[in-house]
Amino acid sequence: MAEFPELEANMKIRVILGLLMLLSTSALQARQRPNVLVIVADDLGYSDLGCYGGEINTPHLDALAFNGVRMTQMYNMGRCCPSRASILTGQYPHRVGLGHMIKDIGHPGYRGSLSQGAVTSGELLQAAGYRTFLSGKWHLGTPDPTQHGFEQSYGTVKSGRHYFKPEQLDRFPVGQEPIEYKPGTFHATDATVDHALEFLEMGRESKDKPWFLYLAFNAPHFPLHAWPEDIEKYKDRYHVGWDVIRQQRLTRMKALGVVQQDTQLSKRGLYWDWGEIEPRRNPAWDSLPADRRGDLARRMAIYAAMVDQMDRNIGRVVDDLKSHGEFENTLIVFISDNGACYEWDPFGFDVWSSRNNKLHWGDQLESMGNAESYHSIGSGWSNASNTPFRLYKHYSHEGGISMPAIVHWPAGNLANGTVINTPTHIIDLVPTMLEVSESEYPSTWEKAKTIPLPGESLLATWQGKTVVSSRALFFEHQGSRAVREGNWKLVATRGAPWELYDISKDRIESRNLVKRHPKLAKTLEAKWHDWARRNQVTPFPKNLGADYLPELK
Repeated sequence: MAEFPELEANMKIRVILGLLMLLSTSALQARQRPNVLVIVADDLGYSDLGCYGGEINTPHLDALAFNGVRMTQMYNMGRCCPSRASILTGQYPHRVGLGHMIKDIGHPGYRGSLSQGAVTSGELLQAAGYRTFLSGKWHLGTPDPTQHGFEQSYGTVKSGRHYFKPEQLDRFPVGQEPIEYKPGTFHATDATVDHALEFLEMGRESKDKPWFLYLAFNAPHFPLHAWPEDIEKYKDRYHVGWDVIRQQRLTRMKALGVVQQDTQLSKRGLYWDWGEIEPRRNPAWDSLPADRRGDLARRMAIYAAMVDQMDRNIGRVVDDLKSHGEFENTLIVFISDNGACYEWDPFGFDVWSSRNNKLHWGDQLESMGNAESYHSIGSGWSNASNTPFRLYKHYSHEGGISMPAIVHWPAGNLANGTVINTPTHIIDLVPTMLEVSESEYPSTWEKAKTIPLPGESLLATWQGKTVVSSRALFFEHQGSRAVREGNWKLVATRGAPWELYDISKDRIESRNLVKRHPKLAKTLEAKWHDWARRNQVTPFPKNLGADYLPELK
């Protein structure tokens, strides 16, 4: 070759060009895998968003919904910690130690933190070559999300306690400082997105890697805290009361196709006050004194303001994706961790998750929602948020485990603009993320066997393809329990007998068919008990360490 120096030089150039092309192709393939953005609201009701029939202003989520896919029967686990465990691991929560909350009560399914063998989506996608970030609520019983696959994290390690106190949110890895805010400018919802946008800029430093962002808002979980200008938008909207709001929402839900045309409202919701065994029923709005109606209308106005603010911040993220050319190839999934929160009666509370309630009237109303206040909406408004369903957060009836679910991915060939009624579950999110990231679930992790995934990828379903599944879906929290198989649902509240419903005809669970179909009920009950045994749900702990729970017989 020494005789032909020009030929040798040309060959070297071709080799180099070939290598560059290979590298370029490899980088392109990496970039072609979608970014993944999972957004979780906290205590958001089924009908709160505009695209699900609500009167709250949510234009950014509505746009994602109408240009993407809406799921009408995607289920969660009925409470924050269990749902978050399922979202992030793809497992039923008891199987990874989080069957209740973050208190260890000495049972395998109720250790209050992620167990060995639980592998998070952060770890899985990080291993698949993704940059991984978390902004918002963790609440999985371990102190540092960066030890579970997220390279950067900001937010509340436990449940959110106060939206106006920056010291209640932590930045990880330890030693990294959060964004500083001037006095009077901090709100946790805004700060969660401020840090999320900062993380996305970090992700973009690796041009050959896609990113995964878990964006978990505290909103609209109590306490009711919002900016005055947002509250002002809704100050007069809720004086008509929850009975009128429920009916208005149902009318819009039918028009939007998120419920069947023959759907009726469930009865006003039952509630169990602190430690009570016998339930009571929410009162008619018009039966309440004027001052009480004023207090409650203000509470719901603040709640609506919190949802509005969350939506506006989601719009900031969407705008950021568009400005960086990432919007088309980002899979966005929006869900809630449970149904709306009823704690603990129609009038809400005014001290940290207690039964203490104060009546506010006159000038006192203006101070509700500021940094010195602390309120919840109560069971009457929660019942409206979950229109048209029964019950709320904590329970396995539809009002507890149903949620709005929006999917958007322009490059993903989704069935855009459709409403999908297929029963699905949050355990399906991890298998879906594995499919879109072109990665597989490992049989071992850190020299230990992993727990097989019980869920199924939803990609084909979101693409409008016919997917035949004969599986059953299971639920349990604090003794409330359910199994859904096909159109049938067997469900019970804590300590109560089983009820059987044909969800295809009666999703508000008004016609108990357990006496008409006793064999079917027994078959489903046996499946539930088998699942419960295999997933560390049973035997039930004698004491969950929650003083608001009545004793089981």
